[in-house]
Amino acid sequence: GNLDNLNATVVQKMLDMYIGQSDIYLADIQSAIDVSSQDLWQEHTYKMKGAAGSVGMLKVHQHIVEIEKSTDSNQLKQQYFDDLKKLNTEGINSFKQWLATA
Repeated sequence: GNLDNLNATVVQKMLDMYIGQSDIYLADIQSAIDVSSQDLWQEHTYKMKGAAGSVGMLKVHQHIVEIEKSTDSNQLKQQYFDDLKKLNTEGINSFKQWLATA
C-alpha cells in the first residue's frame, strides 16, 4: 500500500475515536427524537456533522447538512436518523476496508 505504518496507525486511531464518538452522537440524536426536541436534534446532529467532516466521512457529513436544520415530524426525523445510521455503518466499513489494503 501507499500508506506507511505510522500513517495507518494514526488513521486507525482517528477511526476508532470517531466510532466511539459517533456511537454517543447517534444515541443522543435518537434521544432528541424520543423527547421531540428540536434544539437537541440540531445540537447533536451538528456535533456529529463536525466529527464526520473531520475524518472525511463525506456521505455522513452531507446527509447531516441536509437534515440538521429540519423541522419535519418525528416520524420523518426517525427515517433520516435510520438513513444516517446506515450511512455511518457503511462509511466505517469502507474506511476499515481501505485501511486493510493500505
